[in-house]
Amino acid sequence: MHIAIIVNTDIEINNLSDLPKLKMLMESSKMKINKSQLARDMGVDRRTIEKYLDGFSPKTSRDRKSKIDEYYETISLLLSGESQQVFFYKRILWQYLTDNHGLKCSQAAFRAYILKKTEFQSYFDSGKRKSDTKEVIRFETPPGEQAQLDWKENIRYVTKDGEILYVNVGVLLLAHSRFRIFHLSISKSQSVLLSFLTECFEAIGGVPKTIVTDNMKTVMDESRTEFHEGKVNERFYQFSKDMGFEVRPCIAGRPKTKGKVESPMKFIDEIHAYQGKFDYEGLHQFVQKLCNRINNSYNQGSGKIPVLAFKKEKDLLSPLPNERIRDHYKIDHKLVKVNPSNMITYKSNQYSVPAGYIGKTVGLQLYDNHIFVYYNTDLIVQHLIRQQKINYKPEHYTEALARGLPFASEDDIDELARKNLEAIDEVYKNE
Repeated sequence: MHIAIIVNTDIEINNLSDLPKLKMLMESSKMKINKSQLARDMGVDRRTIEKYLDGFSPKTSRDRKSKIDEYYETISLLLSGESQQVFFYKRILWQYLTDNHGLKCSQAAFRAYILKKTEFQSYFDSGKRKSDTKEVIRFETPPGEQAQLDWKENIRYVTKDGEILYVNVGVLLLAHSRFRIFHLSISKSQSVLLSFLTECFEAIGGVPKTIVTDNMKTVMDESRTEFHEGKVNERFYQFSKDMGFEVRPCIAGRPKTKGKVESPMKFIDEIHAYQGKFDYEGLHQFVQKLCNRINNSYNQGSGKIPVLAFKKEKDLLSPLPNERIRDHYKIDHKLVKVNPSNMITYKSNQYSVPAGYIGKTVGLQLYDNHIFVYYNTDLIVQHLIRQQKINYKPEHYTEALARGLPFASEDDIDELARKNLEAIDEVYKNE
């Protein structure tokens, strides 16, 4: 309803926001305002008239509560100094909350939310990395032509049991499709590298014509520079000939040469979001899930989903060499059966595996003085090779004991497991 109130002047009161002007005019004329009459004429409560006369101005937009607000305390805890978890990028924090706390919002909305919260934005500002402003020439490679190889090295990881590990993640990325394979390893020795590449070629069903790599010592005896072509290690050179690919080392100090694999290495920083959450086997499984997720996600660089683009690239790879040649480079793999004590035997010594594998056949990989036990393709446990006859992981023994004593309390089982393991170590340590 349109209301016009004339007060011996030319002023019109068309809506509530005009009331302060009326008050000013009436006070200057030393006249009293009839608030009750105004309320009746404008169809509002007298208290509303008083509020607007005193200068009230409604907000033009409503304060909307973000659905991300319900995660405020969780985010605060994760980004606090009390947490050993580390989030290098907002994307990683968003992914962690999505995977583990049921967050449902777009990454863009989450980034905008963090930006508005100075207490959270400061966390990311403090660790901001300097950007490289050098010009980069972009180029694409034909399918099947090139793969890029790299390591994410010496990642300090604290296991859920408090053990500190320094792990490495090998990455082989097909340059055209951006399809990649990750490999978690404590070692990055040449034997591990050659076995990793061999298994990569088998997994993708072929061999790229060229592999671009940096000047890692397991590949190069002498680095390639602007003035020297470098020297490929003799064993790696022979491996490349046996497998049928050309080695193309980068010029030292120019990582952009293999930028397609350098950029996605940032995804591996997601490992730090799970500090203290996994044992080594759990970390291995997480790395494989991370790789699968990336392969099934849209790639901004190529504008394609890697796993779909790989289907077209696969047919253009060079054929695999024969099985005898491939087996020569693969790390020794043995098949053994888990005994009734939930242990496997290697060189007359026994090593525990998690509960649930009794009677099943598992695979052993042996390198760098460790035994890696796989069931199908999943790493289930890793042991240091020892001379002791009986070698238990404490959690394996405790779990087996709990199954045998279903009515005992958790504290009693833990105490009994500790005493029994001490007795076992004492009996077998000198044998």
